[in-house]
Amino acid sequence: MDSVDCVIIGAGVVGLAVASKIAATGREVVVVERHDLIGSETSSRNSEVIHAGIYYPTGSLKAHLCVRGKALLYEYCEERKIPYSNCGKVIVASNESQIKTVVGYIEKARLNGVCDLEWIDADRLNQLEPNVLGVGAVMSPSTGIIDSHAYMLSLQGDLERNGGVISFSTNVTEIRTAPELIVVTPEFELSAQWVINCGGLDAPLLSAGLENAPDAYFAKGHYYSYLGAQPFSRLVYPVAEEGGLGVHVTLDLAGQVKFGPDVRWIDSIDYSFDDSHKADFVSAIRSYFPSLEEDRLQPSYTGIRPKLAPEGSAASDFVFFGPEQHGKSGRIDLLGIESPGLTSSLAIGEEVVNMMSL
Repeated sequence: MDSVDCVIIGAGVVGLAVASKIAATGREVVVVERHDLIGSETSSRNSEVIHAGIYYPTGSLKAHLCVRGKALLYEYCEERKIPYSNCGKVIVASNESQIKTVVGYIEKARLNGVCDLEWIDADRLNQLEPNVLGVGAVMSPSTGIIDSHAYMLSLQGDLERNGGVISFSTNVTEIRTAPELIVVTPEFELSAQWVINCGGLDAPLLSAGLENAPDAYFAKGHYYSYLGAQPFSRLVYPVAEEGGLGVHVTLDLAGQVKFGPDVRWIDSIDYSFDDSHKADFVSAIRSYFPSLEEDRLQPSYTGIRPKLAPEGSAASDFVFFGPEQHGKSGRIDLLGIESPGLTSSLAIGEEVVNMMSL
């Protein structure tokens, strides 16, 4: 049986960021990925937003790692010439009853270390986004968008330059923890000093045998593209809702407008697009974009968020399920890494390296 310093399970954006950070310390790193390319699940089915760090509970890992990760990510994009846009976003109060909630985001963000939010009135909102209707909004200037595939390719390059490798089309079926750490696949078994489970949607399944491991839940989101001329110059968000941030406007670097995601709780992984709730999308969008032309909305794609709490429960934090939690030396399971996982990815990598150094 071959043996390596470290095995990373999953070549999504978090797995790649963790792997590249560990490889940079000089450790031997093997990434095991069940698909035949990087970032083929959650990492390629999201809004590609660089989040500011506004909504997350003070003191949470999501808050800390999002704010730290945002700074690292913008710096990384500049250094590596990764396409991105620091376009900013507005969070819209559609009516007077929402003003208190939207203004409250300013203080919530400040407690998380994000001090650049400001309230703008309806006139200023109309100047910035003439097609958006609201009684006011909060402006977040540090929110942006990124070419996530270019970013992941760069992380892969960093990993490989430091001697790391990716084993594609290799499905991990088990992680044995006694008497030593062994990653089991149909093709081979690999012994390791460290195993980092970055399996995304399947990460809880691989951790299920550990004491106190959390359960897995899935929330599916649909995205519609908007054909024709672009009506917005920045991201536009409504008030956040249970399970997500509401059906919002996101842009890609080519100028394509997308609306989404909604939140639909599902029992198993299924990426099919269900167009039967389009009327709900239209209603949600028209609360801040009343001139929406419904026939320009076209089904685009779906994504699934790995959740650790069921529908109706308070949102869970990121979970770093390490030796202190489960008692197994050399193993770290990253669980519930949903949004803002992309933004937080480099900071998550730092955190894992720190845990390995203790």
